[in-house]
Amino acid sequence: MQKSLGLVGPILTCCVLLYFVLWINLHEKWTGIKGIVVSSGILWEATHKPTDDHTLINKTNITSALDLSSFRTTSFYKEENTSYSNELEANITPIPVLYKKNFKKLPEWEFEDVYLQDHQTRITTCLKSLHNTKDPKFQKVVLPNIQLWLYRGQLSVTEWNRLAHFNNPFGFMEYNYNEIKLGVDLIPKPKSSILLPVPGSAKDGCIRCAVVGSGGILNNSRMGKEIDSHDYVFRVNGALTKGFEKDVGSKTSVYVHTAYSLYASLQIFKQYGYDRIPQDKGIKYVMIPEGLRDFQWLQGLLQGKEATGSFKGVRPLNFFHGQFNESRFYVLHPDFLRYIRNRFMASNQLQDKNWAMYRPTNGAFALFLAIHTCDIVDAYGYITKDHQKYSNYYFERFKKTNVIFYINHDYGLEIKMWKKLHDSGIIRLYQRQENLNKTKT
Repeated sequence: MQKSLGLVGPILTCCVLLYFVLWINLHEKWTGIKGIVVSSGILWEATHKPTDDHTLINKTNITSALDLSSFRTTSFYKEENTSYSNELEANITPIPVLYKKNFKKLPEWEFEDVYLQDHQTRITTCLKSLHNTKDPKFQKVVLPNIQLWLYRGQLSVTEWNRLAHFNNPFGFMEYNYNEIKLGVDLIPKPKSSILLPVPGSAKDGCIRCAVVGSGGILNNSRMGKEIDSHDYVFRVNGALTKGFEKDVGSKTSVYVHTAYSLYASLQIFKQYGYDRIPQDKGIKYVMIPEGLRDFQWLQGLLQGKEATGSFKGVRPLNFFHGQFNESRFYVLHPDFLRYIRNRFMASNQLQDKNWAMYRPTNGAFALFLAIHTCDIVDAYGYITKDHQKYSNYYFERFKKTNVIFYINHDYGLEIKMWKKLHDSGIIRLYQRQENLNKTKT
């Protein structure tokens, strides 16, 4: 009897140890992680430097705790799936929902810097292409074949479980799998992942793009003719051109927006004459899936009916005035958005309690989309260090307003980034000549 009692302690100890081993294994299966790696700052050194107690993740030292082989069938989204992969997927269920409130700052998983990549990216023949830059820092972090587009057939449960670790718009943290999938499964797959073809008139093989923001620096700039001379023109948000052609041009090739920015810009800027989104023939619409409301908007848009949720009673298709065509509609992939934040726009705000509110501006995403699409990129109407001299918007001709630094963006970071890209020869940033002359003297 005493010998039996003497065995109780070791047996209980073994049971406890076995319990913890099983718990850890289950935890890894549910979350897809073995640990958390926290980083801050910018990989391409444009602004804030990381503090000593943080570790930068980059494409050369990243070690993913995920079994990436399980993503093999989804990495390039092949249409054919083996019976084995289908059977494997059938046994996977969505992970438990992760909530932003449970993290005091940005949680960075060991697979934070792992992104889907596209095998159909364009190989440029343009000798002057920004992609031929010798800037070592830019070359180290840029991914020319990053997956740009989100579309139907992509969101398997396996893929959901990866993206569910990241807050919106960089992933689907806090969201319901079935609710998001309803919207994603309606998004048409692009016939080509290449957004813009090389113009037939481009003998040197170069794609020249202008990206136009709404900054007051364009007021009386007389840049309109120069902007329209580009092969393609990107615009965002309240893309008002009527009556301002001399300053901002009239052509729009790509219109970048969220559901809210499209809808709200028409309300807010109506007083300036902005009564419809760009309607150019052949225009391409690129949507940033900012949050749940965007996927509710998508359901209304792509089914030709009223949206639900935040846009209940609104028919998104009406805003396109007959110019909407699924073959010219694109939705940015959360991986692309997260890649831009992590490698170029990682604000120090990510390290405080309001981390989940921060994201780069729509204009920032549009500019980086152009950088990954075009060979030569000129940016107009983007915030500069001397922004206090100009109105918030170029269409505010008769009053002086100031840029409001909202907490969900880091304008100081964007000012430094655009200047850094300009100084490195990656883009050409429009700056008022009189101010440049003063700087030189």
